[in-house]
Amino acid sequence: MSAADPEATSAAKSSAKKPDRPQPHPGMIDAGLIAAVGGGAALHELSIVRVFDGPRELVYEAFSNPVHARQWAGPRGFVATHFEQDVRPGGKWRACLHQTEAWKGRNFPDLWQGGVFKEIVPPERVVYTFAWDGQAGQPTRETVITVKFTELDGKRTKMEFHQAFFDTVELRDGHNTGWNSSFDRLEDLVKNWNRNLDRLDDVLKEM
Repeated sequence: MSAADPEATSAAKSSAKKPDRPQPHPGMIDAGLIAAVGGGAALHELSIVRVFDGPRELVYEAFSNPVHARQWAGPRGFVATHFEQDVRPGGKWRACLHQTEAWKGRNFPDLWQGGVFKEIVPPERVVYTFAWDGQAGQPTRETVITVKFTELDGKRTKMEFHQAFFDTVELRDGHNTGWNSSFDRLEDLVKNWNRNLDRLDDVLKEM
């Protein structure tokens, strides 16, 4: 379930260094977030809509099965050296992205991240939390991700992805870049599966 822009970790980790602000944990009310809203500060949301050439059950399988999700986790130029997820309400996920190619001219250390699944409705909807590991392994600001899968014509799937909230436009846009690169990899995986299914259908018709 990981794919955000690695550059977002730099800003996230810098905020994690502040000793006068306790790090949030799942279920904790973030006083800083409440104060920001009360003070009229802007909070930023990310929405992405993608259409995949594959039936909804296939796309959901690629998203929810850790064996398959590991293949597209992270933007191009990164691989998931560690990936685990327990896809059920209350289940946890955790991943580590290792850089294999330069990303925007920069090099990054291994990027750890994780969260908790809040809602699972196969094959329609997934809700879970996301946080980068900050200093000493403490989670940074937690965001909530909601993914909705809609079958279009039995052969294609619309995915609606939403992540909130980000403190800055830069963080939101960084995640937008990273997620879309990862979803490009997901699209390649689903297309490859579809080609194999088409070949199998052709073989079965000839038998």
